[in-house]
Amino acid sequence: MNKTEQYQRVFNDFDENRDGKLSPLELHQYLGAIGGELSLAEAEAAVKYTDSDGDGLLDFEDFVRFVDGGEEEEKVKDLKVAFKMYEMEESGCITPKSLKKMLIKLGQSSSLDECQIMIAQFDLDGDGVLNFDEFKVMML
Repeated sequence: MNKTEQYQRVFNDFDENRDGKLSPLELHQYLGAIGGELSLAEAEAAVKYTDSDGDGLLDFEDFVRFVDGGEEEEKVKDLKVAFKMYEMEESGCITPKSLKKMLIKLGQSSSLDECQIMIAQFDLDGDGVLNFDEFKVMML
């Protein structure tokens, strides 16, 4: 069973009235039944935030975004930690010099020119360094 099929199965379990949409109450009740902790107010906020058509309900695509949202937030958090390791002097960017230092720490010897080439591949704004958004593109 692939990820989409698993999500569909869970969505169908949540959808008590079988209307193809999840209300905040359905989300709250089902998560509570399986041991989750999501208050009705939190469920209402989650639905409002994720609802793409403004009807106050989650369709299947909205539900997938809701479920994957937590995973995405975790990935971004991990990337921020990794970015800080490569960044030098709280500059907000990865320079060829800082990349070279980190690669040496990781046991990989690269010249400054090689580091400039690595950065240039993902340097979207052409400033010769990687900001966090460019680093995120590179890593994802």
